[in-house]
Amino acid sequence: MSQQRGVNSLQFNQDQSCFCCAMETGVRIYNVEPLMEKGHLDHEQVGSVALCSMLHRSNLLAVVGGGVNPKFSEISVLIWDDARDSRDPKDKLVLEFTFTKPVLAVRMRHDKVIIVLKNRIYVYSFPENPAKLFEFDTRDNPKGLCDLCPSLEKQLLVFPGHKCGSLQLVDLSNTKPDTSSAPFTINAHQSEIACVALNQPGSVAASASRKGTLIRLFDTTTRDKLVELRRGTDPATLYCINFSHDSSFLCASSDKGTVHIFALKDTKLNRRSALARVGKVGPVIGQYVDSQWSLASFTVPAECACICAFGKNTSKNVNSVIAICVDGTFHKYVFTPDGNCNREAFDVYLDICDDDDF
Repeated sequence: MSQQRGVNSLQFNQDQSCFCCAMETGVRIYNVEPLMEKGHLDHEQVGSVALCSMLHRSNLLAVVGGGVNPKFSEISVLIWDDARDSRDPKDKLVLEFTFTKPVLAVRMRHDKVIIVLKNRIYVYSFPENPAKLFEFDTRDNPKGLCDLCPSLEKQLLVFPGHKCGSLQLVDLSNTKPDTSSAPFTINAHQSEIACVALNQPGSVAASASRKGTLIRLFDTTTRDKLVELRRGTDPATLYCINFSHDSSFLCASSDKGTVHIFALKDTKLNRRSALARVGKVGPVIGQYVDSQWSLASFTVPAECACICAFGKNTSKNVNSVIAICVDGTFHKYVFTPDGNCNREAFDVYLDICDDDDF
């Protein structure tokens, strides 16, 4: 993520009720609704931080050093337990995982931590008796792409496969430690994967390629393509894809400064190309005509990396999407199934301070 106002990266927790902000000045944790700072780790405690990941709403945080004045190495993941009552930061560092190459992403669930390097993904048991369970080789994955299903019922991990444009799915409950189950591959795109996400139950995977014009959804059991969603016709870099809690909708953000919202449960709500109503068209634009366009969209600062997710439902017909940008801005829009979309809240989350320590 491009750095502005000292923000190096942003990440939601597993149910998108909180987000953590890795900064040049440390770490800040926010509640989403209502927007408020829940706590922070200052520069004295953790130095400048490249990545941070939180486990649900617990006191456990994973921190990776980086930026201008790091206290910790970019090749280590440190697990910080803020519930420990001590003034000495060393007492709060309860676990450390160290590798030979920089850590690009960390994902956690209640019983496992996933650590992503450029060509390898490690899975450890966590937080009790941490031990390496699996490691998977990957093709070059410079963005550290992967997603992990938080559901108790399904332990699904998705990451770019060995073949260009493919996704690899691994059911961690069916894989014996130190072995690799048969790769479960989906040929999703023709060019490199740029963004990937799982819905809450782990039943659907969504992905976009570097071209960034299409988002494709696949059934994680049958591997069948379920739907193809069109973000636009110009290439774009997708920053984030997220499902609503009940998988009725999907949102996506890109460097075009637009957050798109698509309907998944009732796809008739999505817009279609005007050409689709004309009848038969040539094979070249056939695919363009068949795909579905977003039912609603809103804009955030252009070329400003942002993450997006769905807010709490206020009523049956009104849903909301939250966008959190690296320039420190927070945007909340409400939308209705007929495509009306209006701003409900705007804030600068970096200017919201909590007097208490984390």
